[in-house]
Amino acid sequence: MDPSASLQGHTDNGEAVPLANYHPDIWSDVFSDYTPLDQATQNKKEEEVIVLIEEVRKELLTIVKDPKERLLLVDAIQRLGVAYYFEEEIEANLKEFYKTLIDVFVKYKDENGSFKDCLTSNVHGILSLYEASHLRLRGESVLDDAFAFSMTHLSSLAPTLRSPMAEQIANALKRPLYKCTTRLEAKYQQISLSESNGSHFQALLKLAKSDFNLLQLLHKKELSDIIRWSRRLDFKGKFSFARDRVAEPYIWSLGIYYEPKYSFARMIVNKVFKLITVVDDMYDAYGTIDELEAFTEAILRWDESCMNELPDYMKLLYQIILDTFQEFQQDLANEGRSYAVFYLQNELLVSCQAYLQEARWCHEKYVPTYDEYMKNATISSVYCFMLMATYQGMGEIASKDAIEWILKNSKAIKASCIHGRLLDDMAGHKFEQKREHVSSAVECYMANFSVSEEEAYEELLQQVEEAWKDLKAEIFRSTAVPMPLLMQILNMSRALYDVYHIGADGFTVSECMKEKIEALLIDTAI
Repeated sequence: MDPSASLQGHTDNGEAVPLANYHPDIWSDVFSDYTPLDQATQNKKEEEVIVLIEEVRKELLTIVKDPKERLLLVDAIQRLGVAYYFEEEIEANLKEFYKTLIDVFVKYKDENGSFKDCLTSNVHGILSLYEASHLRLRGESVLDDAFAFSMTHLSSLAPTLRSPMAEQIANALKRPLYKCTTRLEAKYQQISLSESNGSHFQALLKLAKSDFNLLQLLHKKELSDIIRWSRRLDFKGKFSFARDRVAEPYIWSLGIYYEPKYSFARMIVNKVFKLITVVDDMYDAYGTIDELEAFTEAILRWDESCMNELPDYMKLLYQIILDTFQEFQQDLANEGRSYAVFYLQNELLVSCQAYLQEARWCHEKYVPTYDEYMKNATISSVYCFMLMATYQGMGEIASKDAIEWILKNSKAIKASCIHGRLLDDMAGHKFEQKREHVSSAVECYMANFSVSEEEAYEELLQQVEEAWKDLKAEIFRSTAVPMPLLMQILNMSRALYDVYHIGADGFTVSECMKEKIEALLIDTAI
């Protein structure tokens, strides 16, 4: 009997252990039967977008003498998710603004070093100051002060304001712009502008809506293809112990890159995500230690002959992994980049070794120290593995040198791994601890420092913010790899906020992401 047919795990001595009670997938039937538009209708929609692009481009040129208005337009273009049409124009404008840049925040302070009280009468200005303060790095005391000042005043102002400004401030306090993914921000920004009916840039708003709807068709088609691939390989039937999710990881991939040119890259990322989810859940709550050691060895050897040493359910998974990676190699060979798959394969091995360590700790009922846990957990978060997957389909810009840069574990990579692991643990540790499970960062911190859960949350959230600062420091200053590759690191971290909140793991519990999935893949921009 295939052990995956049972909803109980098993220990080395054959005793049954409870598995996680994952709910079934709720989205596959919604998106599996997507039918593309007929070609004539598709062409018409694309032509409408092209016309609007030229209107906005002309608008950028006509306001060239008004720097403030031009900067507002550039900001709106970026926030509405259509910046990829105007990359050269935006770059030229930002370079010009940078030439005249000074420490603009100092002039808003009084002789005592405090921000002037008169600023509080300008709600839009306070909100802008608040958003700007989230670009601060370690040691930037002026921006630290700006954050504290603006947050305090926005919190007190929010209840006194009318819609849509009240909602805009409430959303900013919950999640500042710099932590937002472009696609969701574009949708919510369109709603805000439409409700206020006060946008100076009507052509841009029309473009944003038309482009959003056009891209949504592409994204539905991609998700439908992923669902068919998953069903063809029968993930649900073969690996019933694992989380069956399709729309949730797809939304995460849209947070990384949503543009049409990255369609192939998204397909790779979502296939890899499906594989690593099964691997994660297998190590987490299904395989015995002996089986997991054998599987880890098989990933190391990477040879079909290894399957003879695996139980039936692992043979099925191992074969799918080998076949899928072979498919990646064939696809990337067409552009001379098949070498990239070797690096992905190696990161899978590193991830499995970290998973195995956690499985041993759980089996031995060992609670590691916080530092000991984090050293392993930043690897088992599979952040580096998924970043490597993200680079696979990005074309020649993701060169061998750029891929090897990931392996050097730079400051940005380290910070991103810490950030991702802590958000994940704070979101899902209560659900995990309902069964036999390795201690999370929360439990390890509580045990290591003898603090309450609330105190642990407070400290870990502070570590998340410090990791953000370290991440931004390298993104702003690094020239080691092209900026589009650096941006994927930032975007991966941003996308985690679409999935995780304290006590809410949107990947495991689909209801937590329902509104976002509907906003991006079901509801059109009107």
